[in-house]
Amino acid sequence: MSIQNIRLEVMRFLEDKVEGFMQEYLIPVEKIWQPSDFLPDPESDTFFEDLKELRELAKDLPYDFWVAMVGDTITEEALPTYESWLMCVEGVDNLERNGWSQWVRQWTGEENRHGDVLNKYLYLSGRVNMREIEMTTQHLINDGFDIGTGRDPYKNFVYTSFQELATYVSHNRVSQLAKTYGDNKLSKMCKMIAGDEMRHHLAYSEFVTQIFKVDPSEMMLAFNHMMKNKITMPAGFLRESGEKISSAFENFSNSAQRIGVYTANDYVEIMQKLIDKWEIDKITGLNDEAEKARDYLMKLPARMAKVSERMVIPTDSFVFKWVEPAVIR
Repeated sequence: MSIQNIRLEVMRFLEDKVEGFMQEYLIPVEKIWQPSDFLPDPESDTFFEDLKELRELAKDLPYDFWVAMVGDTITEEALPTYESWLMCVEGVDNLERNGWSQWVRQWTGEENRHGDVLNKYLYLSGRVNMREIEMTTQHLINDGFDIGTGRDPYKNFVYTSFQELATYVSHNRVSQLAKTYGDNKLSKMCKMIAGDEMRHHLAYSEFVTQIFKVDPSEMMLAFNHMMKNKITMPAGFLRESGEKISSAFENFSNSAQRIGVYTANDYVEIMQKLIDKWEIDKITGLNDEAEKARDYLMKLPARMAKVSERMVIPTDSFVFKWVEPAVIR
């Protein structure tokens, strides 16, 4: 049997557990928070007073904070790319509406709220150029991404396990910074988004745990492949209006690192957390190739940590069209 067919069989085997995963890791629509819970209510008599408060608090937030917020928002708003990509994973059957496709739809429904609330907040804040942000978002959806997983569910679940934890870190740090600057409402909003991301991370990492139980060697090789080739961030093709895909994502990453929203150290720590969570050192029944992959994985965080220590982040902020420095005083 080919590797592809084995993966398909494993996905079908695990499909019986998907309904349980949805009950454990997703929240019913009527019970989960919605964007309007954190924004001024246009039906309220205090709408304009609430809006004024939001805009006043936003004035104290620094330039790199806004760049990080915008980058996070654009990443969340490119959700159509992520859903279409997951729907193409081996074992996810869109036509039959199987358990996996239902998971993808419900996961998408939860994720959709993130870009929605962040976009509305940015719009109301008056601190950013919304048209430039909207054009960047459209470019990102148009350009798509290449995360090096193909249709392989093993590699895709490694990617989502890593990426959901990375977005948790980013949104949680933005929440902490907002609180530091006295914006408790924005802080709570971002913390709620972070909470969703953590739940989704726990789900995808559980999928990997289950696969390790039934196909340990191939799952180990898939994990090794993703870590060896490095995780490509979903906004890797970020670009501004009138520009080609070049260094925009790097400049965004530099802003995020300067303000401590997401750093190279975080990347290494997430890698180590996945190694610990999946108890890579205790996996049994591996073939020779998978054993070598395990050895590589166990040593990789220490190697990557040394590389991150030598990284030099530019001290000057890149001027994005999304956020004009003259506006941020």
